[in-house]
Amino acid sequence: MKLRKKIKRDAVYGLARLMFWLLNAVPRTMAMFTGAMVGLAAWQLLVRERHRALRHLGAVFTDRFTPAQRYSIGRTFFVYSGKNLADAIRFRKHYASELKNLVEIDGMEHFDSVYGRGKGLVGVTGHIGNFELLAVHIANLGYDIAVIGREIYDPRLDELLTGNRTALGLTNIATTDSPRVVFRWLREGKAVGVLIDNDSTRVRGIHVPAFGRLSNTPVGQTIMALRTGAGLVPMACLRTHQNRYKIVIKPEVTFNPDLPDDEQIYEATSKCTNALEEIIRTYPEQWVWLHNRWRTKPKNTP
Repeated sequence: MKLRKKIKRDAVYGLARLMFWLLNAVPRTMAMFTGAMVGLAAWQLLVRERHRALRHLGAVFTDRFTPAQRYSIGRTFFVYSGKNLADAIRFRKHYASELKNLVEIDGMEHFDSVYGRGKGLVGVTGHIGNFELLAVHIANLGYDIAVIGREIYDPRLDELLTGNRTALGLTNIATTDSPRVVFRWLREGKAVGVLIDNDSTRVRGIHVPAFGRLSNTPVGQTIMALRTGAGLVPMACLRTHQNRYKIVIKPEVTFNPDLPDDEQIYEATSKCTNALEEIIRTYPEQWVWLHNRWRTKPKNTP
């Protein structure tokens, strides 16, 4: 590793450790204030990212929101992201005594109905609200939950993140692990959480409608559900008033057995995407507008 890169990685890791120490040492009110200030500073300093978020908001909400309203939505997303990060950093030390009592759930019956069948459950979510808390909270209600996470470039940072998860009862499955690990987990009747709102060329995807445009969407979770009999359940963990949270769980997305497999996969993936889009349109300040959801064009598109 080149010396400059090593120095940069060491500095980032040192800053991360400092933030973990600081945000766990102060009361939550101060942690939320710090997270909000970090998010606000990022909104002001990261000019390229700010413009990208506003561009995507404009593409989706041209008629619904004015430019000033879209600016406010983008700014609020950055502030909320800072607060969500602060809470995620505090999981290991403060979840049981503090965060656990700040979460309500709407639609738990949809989760229980699928989980109770014993054939596995795929929790479909995205980069909406505090998706780290979503998995942690449900796991701490007594369910067997695994999350599939992409490794961070620095193993030390990766350990900080995965350590927070596993310390609170989650099983972490790396994206580099064999698919057999996930299939086995589902066939044991357990649940796995996946993020499906990224346009990524690292995983298999298909183009389904999202916000009125064809969007490259991961499809592995749908294939796994179809092959194992697991249920697909869209969900998200959203910030509410006074720095509290609400987990929204949508009804199960079912397959149509009268269709060929490829059409079942397309239809179910579309329904999952639509369910998440409904949540995002209701809480637009809580989705990652930084991401270009429509970067990869369908084949044969000019």
